[in-house]
Amino acid sequence: MLEESGLPAPSVDPAARPVRRTSPAEYRARVLAEYEAAAHGEKSAVLRHEGIYQTLVAEWAKARDAEAVGQTYRRVRKSWSKDATAEARASTHPDTQGKRADDQIVDDTARCDR
Repeated sequence: MLEESGLPAPSVDPAARPVRRTSPAEYRARVLAEYEAAAHGEKSAVLRHEGIYQTLVAEWAKARDAEAVGQTYRRVRKSWSKDATAEARASTHPDTQGKRADDQIVDDTARCDR
């Protein structure tokens, strides 16, 4: 739509910018206590009720344990660049390892034919 000045109306993004969920220390402590007190088959029910994943609870437990001994816990996030990923795939890919072994076999048979 055009405004009276003749300029187009600014576009408005209808979706709000996502905000990372944060949890107060009391909430984390309560959920950890409830999770650890739950029986083996009931742990997943606690996670579903709170709407969280087991990995988050594990991170909270590591942070709590580190704080108990006077250390700070910070999760190390792996950053994979495209080059590092390509190198890692090439070094662990079975086809590249197989070609090296096949090349060795071809070289050995070529020496035997002489």
